[in-house]
Amino acid sequence: MNKPKKKGRIDLLFITACISTSLVLLLIGLVSMLMLTANDLSRHLKQELSVEVVLKDNLSDSQLASLRHRIEQTPYCLACSYISKDEALKEMTAAMGSDPSMFLEYNPFYASLNVRLEAGYAYSDSLKIIEKELSAMDGVHEVNWQKELLDVLNSNISKIASILLLLAVILSLISFTLINNTIKLTIYSQRFILYSMKLVGARWSFIRRPFIRRNLWIGIVSALLTCLILWFGIRYGIQREPWLSMLMEPRIIYPVFGIVCLLGILITTACALRSVNRFLRMKSGELHYV
Repeated sequence: MNKPKKKGRIDLLFITACISTSLVLLLIGLVSMLMLTANDLSRHLKQELSVEVVLKDNLSDSQLASLRHRIEQTPYCLACSYISKDEALKEMTAAMGSDPSMFLEYNPFYASLNVRLEAGYAYSDSLKIIEKELSAMDGVHEVNWQKELLDVLNSNISKIASILLLLAVILSLISFTLINNTIKLTIYSQRFILYSMKLVGARWSFIRRPFIRRNLWIGIVSALLTCLILWFGIRYGIQREPWLSMLMEPRIIYPVFGIVCLLGILITTACALRSVNRFLRMKSGELHYV
């Protein structure tokens, strides 16, 4: 009658350990996903930055086409779009709420090329060089770009990256502590069995084997459960916010699953080994006061 009870209690401990470990791994998975998507978000924001190449008046169609083609061939150009004088006037009229040409009796704006940059060139030093290169091209009146906005963007991106890295380190330490305590509790109830096996002459490697195997399975089950939660959580999020579909890209979701599985197995196995060794080193009297 005692064996079924013991079996049921051990199963309950197994389930409890799996749930507790899964919750910790879920936090690790979410932070890992944030770190992997932070680079994509940074690149996306930088690629939204653009340089305005103001064109000289009376530029012929062939000169415009030649200039645009030359800019598009540069390594820093992601996209290049043409804004005519009339389009510039319409944009400013919509922004100002009045038409400047009605008072001036002419269109005061220039035609321009809006050059979106590759993310790797969205830095102040690079843009100063790009500005000089574009200004020297035939048909260019002036080159404008938002230096203050770029500096603020790069500064904020650096701060966010540092915070995420610090959060990942802190969370890893907390995760190890929580999982270690969970595993320690599952082994604590069997500390006298460990001591009895040691008394009859069993080798430590033989004593450790079933505990390590059991906690290895806790790590595997917890990791798989965490991956399922992340998968269905993201799918649900995509239904409400379609932009979250970027999280389901293989280059993001697979590394996250890999990190969760690897840490789940390594941490639970290492914690089990540490806890078993701790109880095996104790003497009989110490086991009663743990």
